[in-house]
Amino acid sequence: MISLRKGLLSLGMAAMLFTTAVAQKQEAKLGWKLGAQAYSFRLFSLDQALDKLDSCGLQYVECYPGQTIGGNIEGKMDYKMDAAKQKQVLDLLKSKKKTLYAFGVVSPNNEADWKQLFSFAKAMGIQIITSEPRLQDLDVVSKLCDEYKIKVAIHDHPKPSHYWSPDSVLAAINGRSKYMGACADIGHWVRSGLDPVESLQKLNGRVFSLHVKDLHEKSPKGHDVIWGTGVCNVEGVLKELKKQKFKGLFSAEYEYNWQNSVPDITESVKNIRGMISKL
Repeated sequence: MISLRKGLLSLGMAAMLFTTAVAQKQEAKLGWKLGAQAYSFRLFSLDQALDKLDSCGLQYVECYPGQTIGGNIEGKMDYKMDAAKQKQVLDLLKSKKKTLYAFGVVSPNNEADWKQLFSFAKAMGIQIITSEPRLQDLDVVSKLCDEYKIKVAIHDHPKPSHYWSPDSVLAAINGRSKYMGACADIGHWVRSGLDPVESLQKLNGRVFSLHVKDLHEKSPKGHDVIWGTGVCNVEGVLKELKKQKFKGLFSAEYEYNWQNSVPDITESVKNIRGMISKL
C-alpha cells in the first residue's frame, strides 16, 4: 500500500512538472515570465520561499529587501551586501533552479545608494528594479538606467501614494530613459478605484512588470483571492497585455493567508495558465 501511494505521488508530480513545462513554453512564446514576489512568503526565509515557488509551479522570483536569506546563509536580502554574500545568494538560487529577475520595492534616497543598487542589480543578473523613486531622484535614475541598461519599473501603491495613478507614473518617465516604465500592481489600482485594463491602456508600451492580484471587492479593504474569482478582471488584463505585445514579468504578490498561501497561489497559477491558453 505504501509503495502504491508513493508511486501515485510520483506520477502526480511528474504530471505537474509536464504541465508546468508545457505552460512555460507557451508563456515564453509571448515573452511572459510567471513568478512570484518573495513578499508573498514574507513570514519565511528566502530559502523557504524558493521551495514554495517551486510548489506553485513558478520559475522566476522578485526578491525584496529585508527578507531573511536562510539556507545556512546569514543576514537578509540587501543591495548593500558584499560580493561574497551575493555569490552565496546566487548559489542558493542556482541550487533551487530559480531565476532572480526583479528586486524591490526599493527606493534609495541619495545618488550614491542608487549607484550601489544598480551595481548590485548588475552583479546579480537582475533585469528590473521595482521602485517608487523620489521626484528629485528621477534624473539620477534615468542616467543610471541608460548607463547600466537595467530597467526601473515604478510601482503603484494605493492613494495617497504619489504613484497611485498611471498618470503620475507617466509624468515621472516622460522624456527620460527608455529603461524607465511601470510595475503595474493591478490590485492596488482597484483599491484606488481604478480600472486595471484602462490603466494599462494609459501605460501602453511602458509596462515592464506586474504585481498580480485579484481582490474580493472593489474597495481599499479588498483582500487577495484566487485569480479569476475576484473583481480585478484578470482575463481582461491578459488580453490587453497581449494586445500591447507586452514582454515581461508577472509577479504573484499574494497578501492573504500568509501562513499557508501556497494552495491559493497554486490555484491562481493554474487559473491564469488556463486563461493564457485561450488567448
